[in-house]
This record gives sequence, structure tokens and C-alpha cells, in this order.
Amino acid sequence: MDLGSGLEIARAFVREGARVHVCDVDAAALEAIGTSDPATGSSVCDVTDRPAVADLFDQVLHRLGGLDCLINHAAISGPTGPVHEIRPEDWDPCLEVCIIEQFNCTRLAVELLKGYANASIVDLSSGAGKVRFPNRSPHAATKWAVVGFTKTLAMELGPYGIRCNAILPGGVEGERIRRVVEAKARLADRPQEQVLQAWLARASIKELVAPTQLADMILPLALLRSRTVSGQAIRVDADLRGLL
Repeated sequence: MDLGSGLEIARAFVREGARVHVCDVDAAALEAIGTSDPATGSSVCDVTDRPAVADLFDQVLHRLGGLDCLINHAAISGPTGPVHEIRPEDWDPCLEVCIIEQFNCTRLAVELLKGYANASIVDLSSGAGKVRFPNRSPHAATKWAVVGFTKTLAMELGPYGIRCNAILPGGVEGERIRRVVEAKARLADRPQEQVLQAWLARASIKELVAPTQLADMILPLALLRSRTVSGQAIRVDADLRGLL
């Protein structure tokens, strides 16, 4: 789980009355959530580790008694640089965390989701899943893959009443986007603020996305009033038309 926007999403569901369980590799961060958000259950889990994911779902089933919504939100920034200069040991983890984890979690969630009349999956992609993103090829590859994965799931799981949608955020306020801008600035030998402003110039709304905006978009997708919304790639990116 992204502990910025991911935590805001969890909080939105709790406010709606849902029982929520989150996971992350960062035990200290989860311990802090246990203090700040005691209604939210949590497990330390590396979602690229399939036995660990199986244990996670056992814990979820034990704590919640079932599952009616899965949100795949694990991600890392990945390396920055031209594709021929990216080391395989930097490329592979990006794919493992950003797309393979979605398979790892989804394959175990389906049987649980089948038991509910209003079951849904929400996969986090990115604005980079719709537009070019030079010098960020592993990130872009995974985010395009998430969209294809989600649209395929919508067709496969629709007969079971399971809806599947993808959210494509632009630059989300927080530590991750700061690191991306920093890496881009270093590669281009330009000031970070200049790189950020060039990014914002390519969007209709000249601002980063607040984590709460993702929560505000995702929560309705899990509610019954969205029962015919499936197979969608929904952009929350200030109308981003390209990335530098």
C-alpha cells in the first residue's frame, strides 16, 4: 500500500462504515497506522512474495470473514534513465511490485469476491498508463500493463458480478513524486522546481493531485450505485497530456 494516498483511501472506506485491512512492507509505518487509525487492520507483507500473500489472505479472511473489495495499490517509483542504461536489477523490481503483485493478490481474491453481490476490484495505474513518459520506461510499462490487466479482468470476472476498474492518477502530492522530480532534474541537469513546472504545464489543471482526491474517486466505485461501472480506466491527473 502507498502510505500516502493508500492511507487516505483506507480512511475513506472506514468513514463509510467498511471494515478495512491494509498491508505494506514497512512494519514501522503499519505500527503508526495502528495508533492513528485503530479501526484499520494491517499486516506486514511483501506482495511480490506469493507465500506471504497467501498468508495475508488467510489473515484477511480470519479478521474480516470475507472480502467484497480489493484495491491493488502497491507501487515503487522505479529507476529514471534511458532504457539502455537501466540495469536489469533496477528494472525487475519495478515490474514485480507494480504489476506482478496485482496478479498475486487478484488470483487469491477472486474466490472470496465471488461470494458478494457487489464485489469489485480497483487497480492503481498512473497517468503514465496513457501518455508517454521518457526515461521512465519500467514505470510506464507497468502502468500500461495495469490498464490491460484491469480491462481483461472486467471481461473475465463480469459473469460473477465482480466489477474491475483502474484509476490513473497524475503526480500525487507526497514523497514519491518528490523523488521522481528529483531524479528527472538530476538527469536533465535542471532545477527541480523547473522540472515540476514543466510537468504541470502539460496539464489543464496546474497542480498536483491530493491523496484525498484518489480516495474520493475510488470509494464510489466500490458502492452499489456504481454496479454497472466496470472495465474503465479513470484518469485523475488534471488532464495530463504528456510527461517529460
